[in-house]
Amino acid sequence: MRILITGAAGMIGRKLAQRLGKDGHLGGRGISALTLTDVVAPAGFGGPVERDTSDIATPGEAARLIAARPDVIFHTAGIVSGEAESDFDKGYRVNLDGSRLLLEAIRQVPAYRPRLVFTSSIAAFGAPFPDAIDDEFLTAPLTSYGTQKAMVELLLADYTRRCFIDGVGIRLPTICIRPGLPNKAASGFFSNILREPLVGREAVLPVAGTVRAWHASPRAAIGFLIHAATMDTASLGARRNLNMPGLSATVDEQIAALGRVAGDAAVKLIRREIDPVIAHMVDGWPRNFDASRALGLGFGADASFDEIIRNHIVDELEGRVPFKE
Repeated sequence: MRILITGAAGMIGRKLAQRLGKDGHLGGRGISALTLTDVVAPAGFGGPVERDTSDIATPGEAARLIAARPDVIFHTAGIVSGEAESDFDKGYRVNLDGSRLLLEAIRQVPAYRPRLVFTSSIAAFGAPFPDAIDDEFLTAPLTSYGTQKAMVELLLADYTRRCFIDGVGIRLPTICIRPGLPNKAASGFFSNILREPLVGREAVLPVAGTVRAWHASPRAAIGFLIHAATMDTASLGARRNLNMPGLSATVDEQIAALGRVAGDAAVKLIRREIDPVIAHMVDGWPRNFDASRALGLGFGADASFDEIIRNHIVDELEGRVPFKE
């Protein structure tokens, strides 16, 4: 099996590559080639991996990448919500045009129909919301990022209908706890207020503690991707984009879980300082989902925020909390 990961230098792409490299197989088939591509060179992987530096939004690059006819393509490339909102042109060039060029490159290859897994987002929905968003709720995004994701969802469904690809779009919840340094994602504070105190650093909370959001851990996100790549898609029919399961929690509930796992000293490192711009953006985000369809198709998520924090400690902090010690 040949696999291509776009956006492989990003957090999701990097963790997916590490998981596939470790497993050596996908869906019971051995991985013969794993190609990782991004606008910066993906690094930190072992094993027989081909690293590539490219911008799929540049004409000709996507065709070059799929010339080897990968069996599975994980399309995780894109810029994050805050950056897509602040740089309108870049958001549409990367998130929409790059995806369209990838799909078009695939269409031009005769007798070729790969499984393509696209990382969409719950930002494809916009307020006002019901108590829990189900699979019948309309996609009416209120950000440029969400609009770009919704457009690619439509393309994925149409290219699947025309038998150019076998597509699965997974609407990711807010991923928490994201490792590494803060980025330009407007949702980054959900991770910052947990990740930074765990290592003794102050974190700023720019919204009210009552803000509620839909979350999944990096572990769960990688599980979503792998299941989407290996599932029987016949049961999806024409509805190829799915709401992923997750946890609905307020910021205060996140902080309470941090206190249970790491203690009050960690909680005291959170400084509450409202940012009106972020607070306004977050006010238009989904808070809760009914993910019955995805659960029925075999997708699964985290059990609690305590579990999310403990898994972060195992995966990123060598199983211990440096600050707590």
